[in-house]
Amino acid sequence: MLVVALALTCGVSAAVGVYQFRLPAEGVPADTVPVVTAVADLGRWHVLDPSVVKVSRYPKHEVPKGALSSTDEVTGRSLLYPLAKGEPLLDSKLTQKGAGRGLAAMVPDGMRAFTIQTPHVAAGVGGFIRPGDKVDVLLTTTTSSVDRDDATGGAVTTTLLQNVQVMAVAQRLDAAEERKIDKVDPNEVKCVTLLVTPDQAARLDLGMNKGILHLALRNPKDDRDARTQPATMAQLRFHQEKPFNFAGMWSQLTTVANRLASGMSQTETAPQKASPGLAPASQPSWALIRTLRGSQAGGVRVDFGQ
Repeated sequence: MLVVALALTCGVSAAVGVYQFRLPAEGVPADTVPVVTAVADLGRWHVLDPSVVKVSRYPKHEVPKGALSSTDEVTGRSLLYPLAKGEPLLDSKLTQKGAGRGLAAMVPDGMRAFTIQTPHVAAGVGGFIRPGDKVDVLLTTTTSSVDRDDATGGAVTTTLLQNVQVMAVAQRLDAAEERKIDKVDPNEVKCVTLLVTPDQAARLDLGMNKGILHLALRNPKDDRDARTQPATMAQLRFHQEKPFNFAGMWSQLTTVANRLASGMSQTETAPQKASPGLAPASQPSWALIRTLRGSQAGGVRVDFGQ
């Protein structure tokens, strides 16, 4: 009986030792923490519930900052950005708890959702603007009357805002599966909701009431501020005078120079008294003045005595 008891004791001890030895390799490591992850690809503004998330174990040194550890912390909250399968849920990528599903819940603290009215959303960028994109806002203003002192020439287009996020397009908060919003009636795509600061919202309101707003689509990775200059009608306007013949300009300048040189030589050798009100016969009857308007060169002929 003693031998049998001793054998059983040794066998149980060996089994417990082997189980504890294999536990760190096959069980849960001791230096891991729980992290909530997505069980499938989730779109923007998706409302989370326990069926689309699960708790996984992550090593402490690999846990992202702001990662959530319990499904209760994410239930009922919406995604501010798309989420891939297996990606950890971060507090900064979710709406505030208890905020609900409306557009107000999607606005971060300190920001504003401002809707601009523009009929050029569908046609201006070919209908490719969708929620989540980054755009630049252009403002075009015109004057009621042409003022000679107006350096713009009557109209100007300037970049009002840069790198602004689109929150909604024509009441749509989520992006369509296709890149182009061709399934939406272009007549209905006349408003875009942008995520801006309070100061930017004031500028958008003033620009929408005093001019026309247009959107320029940006590359998602381009977050640099472009150094743009306002485009004016004076820069685009064509010349009203008759186009100048540049092919014969050099020969005309040569002729004028020869005449001037000939007149100066005659004046130096035999000065003549000019008749009152008449130019000397040796001087040319006209001159060419070279002009520059922006980057375009031109010429104006001036007749003497007129």
